[in-house]
Amino acid sequence: MASPRPAWAPQRLCGRRILAAHAATPPQARLISSTTSASQAADSSPVSSSSASSPDTSNSPNKPQPPKQKKPLTAEQRSFLSSALRVNQAGELAATLIYSAQTPVVVGREPHLRPLMKHMYDQEVGHFRAFNHLIAKHRVRPTALYPLWSVLATGLGWTTGVMGREAAMACTEAVETEIGGHYNAQIRKLLEMVSEWEAEGYEVGEEFRELISTLRRIRDEELEHLDHAVEHDAKKAEPHWLLTGVIRAGCRGAIWVSERV
Repeated sequence: MASPRPAWAPQRLCGRRILAAHAATPPQARLISSTTSASQAADSSPVSSSSASSPDTSNSPNKPQPPKQKKPLTAEQRSFLSSALRVNQAGELAATLIYSAQTPVVVGREPHLRPLMKHMYDQEVGHFRAFNHLIAKHRVRPTALYPLWSVLATGLGWTTGVMGREAAMACTEAVETEIGGHYNAQIRKLLEMVSEWEAEGYEVGEEFRELISTLRRIRDEELEHLDHAVEHDAKKAEPHWLLTGVIRAGCRGAIWVSERV
């Protein structure tokens, strides 16, 4: 008989519902931009003769400075941000499904792990909701491989759970190692963009800074999961090198595909 679904099990958000939310987003929603349109540049109308005769106060410390402009995103930058949000949302979906499949099996044998498994699961659900909101808000197309990733993630969670606590924790170790590095790469890219804009004298929007802050928080929580896994004997899984190597390779492949499809 199948185990009853835990009360905290994830509410699966199928591709159809994601796409429906995506389509319902108001047309004014747009991809995160560090800038306003170029049409918002300072007024370039010629100076009248009367103003030309006025004293030059350009260097006066009391003269208010014009607001900084915000530089529009290039097509390449927009593509990067779309891919980042798409793959992040797919990855967090997979994480919730892995923990959902692992938990009944692992906790059934070792009840003392229930609080830890629930803690990690709850954080993954929060990450998933955050990216659901962002892709809907900015009209980013979700990955077309939702059904495939759902099946594979559930299968991975159940298989490693059946193999035992060590294998389940080794799965978390492998996944979070790849995901932590993936988030670090995204954050570095975004910080490079910020540094470039600031060096050119442009303003960086609060929304863009908030995105970086969100990615940092989620990355830190994922690395916390990695620490928990190692503390709970992930390294004792047999054969550890093979199990984690296969899972990490699968994660890299899924990231590469989801960024593009």
